[in-house]
Amino acid sequence: MKNLYLLLSLILLPLIMMAHNGQRVKPRILVFSKTQGFRHSAIPNGKAAIIKLGKENGFDTDTTENSNVFNDDSLKKYAAVVFLQTTGNILDDKQKASFEKYIKSGGGFAGIHAASDTEYSWAWYGKLVGAYFVSHPAQQMAVLNVTDRSHRSTKHLPARWERKDEWYNFKDISSDIKVLITIDEKSYKGGINGDTHPMAWHHEYDGGRAWYTELGHTEESYTDKNYLKHLLGGIQYAISGN
Repeated sequence: MKNLYLLLSLILLPLIMMAHNGQRVKPRILVFSKTQGFRHSAIPNGKAAIIKLGKENGFDTDTTENSNVFNDDSLKKYAAVVFLQTTGNILDDKQKASFEKYIKSGGGFAGIHAASDTEYSWAWYGKLVGAYFVSHPAQQMAVLNVTDRSHRSTKHLPARWERKDEWYNFKDISSDIKVLITIDEKSYKGGINGDTHPMAWHHEYDGGRAWYTELGHTEESYTDKNYLKHLLGGIQYAISGN
């Protein structure tokens, strides 16, 4: 009988462990939307859309505006951190150190629109997000050129994508970013970055990975199927790196 119990244990234990581990495989992301500057009205729409994308695509989503979550223990739970329309200085020095450690340990970052209007004096973050916002003209229609359609956040998009949004001009654009989308400055008024004006990009950075999209100022963006697939692909890249 003891031998039977031993045999059953040897058979069942790996199965129990596999089931237990299977429950932990589902990735969890953190959506952070704290603002200390301009506050976008689309933040609630963005949160709701990302939660829905997670339910439909196999990841769990926590949302917060509490910067105290940026500590070593809390960040370990997340496969990626999303800065949704953040503005201004939103983390203290200790929280910044924890976030840097998280990225250096292989964590993922996705920045949406005003994530580039955040932490101007934190050089490490500027390189992570890839560029800083400097100005924008009035919202208007423009033509986007999808220059890399091999990435999971752009493969569904047309080569020329016309839409209305708020179009950022940038400064301190990193030379290390891999540009996915540019904007045709001839198609609208107010651009200052020239023929290679980037709108979305990704790159590996300091042990982790980052994806950023300028798109998403408008509330309507979060019901736009093309934009939502773009956003989903970026978050999935931040989670897994592919």
